[in-house]
Amino acid sequence: MAHNYAMIMAGGGGTRLWPMSRAEMPKQLLPLVEEHSMFHVSVERLAPLFPPERIYVVAGRAHAEKLRADCPNIPAANFIVEPYGRDSGPAAALGLTVIQKRDPEAVVAILTADHHIANKDMFRAVLATASEFAQQDRIVTLGISPSLPSTAFGYIRRGALIQTLDGFNCYESLGFTEKPDTIKAISFIRSGEYSWNSGMFIWKAGRAMQEFARQQPKIYELMMRLQPTVDTPDYEAMLNAVWDEIPRISIDFAVMEGAERMAVIPVDIGWSDVGSWDTLFDVLDLDPDGNGFKGASPDRITVDTKNTLVYSDKLTVTIGIENLVIVDTQDVLMICHKDRTQDVRKVVTMLRESDNTDYL
Repeated sequence: MAHNYAMIMAGGGGTRLWPMSRAEMPKQLLPLVEEHSMFHVSVERLAPLFPPERIYVVAGRAHAEKLRADCPNIPAANFIVEPYGRDSGPAAALGLTVIQKRDPEAVVAILTADHHIANKDMFRAVLATASEFAQQDRIVTLGISPSLPSTAFGYIRRGALIQTLDGFNCYESLGFTEKPDTIKAISFIRSGEYSWNSGMFIWKAGRAMQEFARQQPKIYELMMRLQPTVDTPDYEAMLNAVWDEIPRISIDFAVMEGAERMAVIPVDIGWSDVGSWDTLFDVLDLDPDGNGFKGASPDRITVDTKNTLVYSDKLTVTIGIENLVIVDTQDVLMICHKDRTQDVRKVVTMLRESDNTDYL
């Protein structure tokens, strides 16, 4: 594992978890599920597979210092700071460029700072296997065993079995399908051939940059201009110069959908993409009436309350309600139906369009 690295993507605003997740304190910096922040938990669950010196973090300038303070064991040089957000494709390319310059033999696991993973032992085991499999010049993705025909995730179709390694089955990937409609999602589940796309990829840094060169030559050319300046006084100026030219694109659209030699390892690790209030509800411990609670105060009174999430730092009393999400912050009270949590993003858009930025 001497050349294996974890690269945690810690950008993003978490707008569907507003009003807890804000521009200055997005969801990855919040203790949404466990005692520590989601970023801190993401780092801690990598031990002892990845020591701190082989963990890299890609983040925006607004949050880099807070992330460093949250996990001070990670060397400061391992925080790769984007001048501003350009989506996950350029963020991944930037991180890979720096790591490859420092270790041309690097194998990099691209992970995220906002996933909940219940089975941490199996997660580390499958990462070790995927890193070994990536040595065969494969691009490996972790496919999540689907529990329902969700339309919130992308899907990966698996083909022929390539080999079984350390007890995990490694399959050819037959491609990605972005978030399908309900009918298509049901057909995927019934076929037994599909996994959810976890957004976690493991590959050699050199192999990754080959894909950028083939599919995104503009991004590749800019990163090759930047790479000779890594760890030199010229780095910051060159980064700012190339970043102004870089296109905005997700990593899935940039390289994954058209990648060659893709493989998928289906795995059940208790994974959840905690991207909205309803998905947070799914990973919390619930009381006998199906209610979930988060917040600093342990005091709460519920009367005839069912299937409701309450996030508050003060005593909250609920009477005769069900299927609601109640989020009480210092300056915002939000109440919505559990089935409408995806619409929280619309509220953020409305606030932005009305210049009500104090609440963002």
